[in-house]
Amino acid sequence: MREACLLDQNLPHEIMPLRDEMVVCGEAFTVKSAPNCMIEGEMTFRAQMLDDFKPNGVVVWDTSDDVEASLWGGVMTATAMTKGIRGAVIAGGIRDTKQILEQKFPIFYKYRVSNGSLGRCMITHYQVPVRIGKVTVRPGDIIMGDIDGVICIPREIAYEVLLRAEGIERNEVDIFSWVRQGDTISEIIDKGGYF
Repeated sequence: MREACLLDQNLPHEIMPLRDEMVVCGEAFTVKSAPNCMIEGEMTFRAQMLDDFKPNGVVVWDTSDDVEASLWGGVMTATAMTKGIRGAVIAGGIRDTKQILEQKFPIFYKYRVSNGSLGRCMITHYQVPVRIGKVTVRPGDIIMGDIDGVICIPREIAYEVLLRAEGIERNEVDIFSWVRQGDTISEIIDKGGYF
């Protein structure tokens, strides 16, 4: 994506996997919430959102920089799994960590807190563009997360990015081979290698 001048596609580095081995890739299902002490109506809109979850999606949740509430827990995980969701990226808090781990659901998050969301935040929109850090995530964009963090690949260039990434991966196999056989740095660079 750097070659396409897309330099701001990494979600903030604070968003990391619950376990190092967790990996996720799928189409973004975006959610937007904001701190809000209202309780009435929140559960109805949340239920509508959950009913609209799409199989093979990755929930990407913009919390409007909330630092008080957990937006995701054990019941949300179980619900997402029954809907065929591949994982979740929460730019905020989670809870019920043990339950999430038992379900082996890939989740990326900023912090853990026992506070629930009811009376602390409210879902305001879903399946709309959201902004997390410098990244705008649109419904259907491709989300990929692993031990190094989460990236957003614009849907319209996802195939080209995949092909280029596979080429880079093949090149790195060659680079490791050249390093192991003792080629000099100059020789490796002349062959198309990099460091």
